[in-house]
Amino acid sequence: MEVTWLALGGFILLAYTLEAITGFGSTVVALSLGALLLPIHDLLPVLVPLNILMSGFLAWRHRRLVQWRLLLVTVLPGMLVGTLFGYGLRPWLEEGAMKLGFGVLILGFALRELLRGKPRGHTPAWMTRLQTGAAGISHGLFASGGPLLVHALAGTALDKARLRATLLCVWFGLNSLLTLAFLLDGSLAPALPRIAVYAPLLALGVVVGEYLHRRLAEAHFRTAIHLLLALCGMLLCYRA
Repeated sequence: MEVTWLALGGFILLAYTLEAITGFGSTVVALSLGALLLPIHDLLPVLVPLNILMSGFLAWRHRRLVQWRLLLVTVLPGMLVGTLFGYGLRPWLEEGAMKLGFGVLILGFALRELLRGKPRGHTPAWMTRLQTGAAGISHGLFASGGPLLVHALAGTALDKARLRATLLCVWFGLNSLLTLAFLLDGSLAPALPRIAVYAPLLALGVVVGEYLHRRLAEAHFRTAIHLLLALCGMLLCYRA
C-alpha cells in the first residue's frame, strides 16, 4: 500500500506541473491516475486540500487578470449549486459506478477536444450557465470540474491569461468548500499526514511548470493532457 501512495506522489507532481502550465487539470489528472490504484473516496481528502495550496498561490500571483464580473455573476453561482448537489450524491453512489462515470466523463471530454478541428464560436449565456452547473456537479462528485468548466468558458471572449487566472479563483473557492465538508464528515483528519508529505511536490510543480510554460508551446501540453485523459478514461471504464 505504501508503494501505491508513493506512486500517487509521482502522479501529483505530474498533475500539478500541468496545472502550473495551463491553469487547470491538476485534480482530474491526479485523480484519474490515482483511481487506478486507490479508491476515489480515499484520494479526494488528499488531493482537494493540496489543490487549495496550488490554486491559492497562483490565483494571488495573477490576481490582476481575474475577471470578477464573470466569476461572481456567472461562474461561482452555477458551480456552487452544482458542487453542493454533486457532493450530496457521493454517499449514494458505489465506487464502481463512480469510476465508470468519471471514466466516461473524462474520455468524452478528451476525445471531443482532440477531434475538434477549429476553435469554438461564442455560446449563449444560458448555455454557459447550464454547462457551468454541470461542471459543478462533476466537481462535487470528483473534485474535478475543470474539464467541463473550461469547455463552458471556451465559448466566451476571455484570452488565455484571463481565463487561467479566473479558473484558479474558482478552484480555490470551491476546493476550500469541499475541504470544509471533508473536515465536517471526518475524512480530512486521517489524510493530513499524507497532505503534509505531498505538499513539497507543489513547489516543485510550480517551478517546473513555470519553466516549461516559458519555453514550450502550450498547445503541445494541452494535446498531451487530452491524450493522457483519454487513456485514463479508457482504463477506468475497463476496471469499473
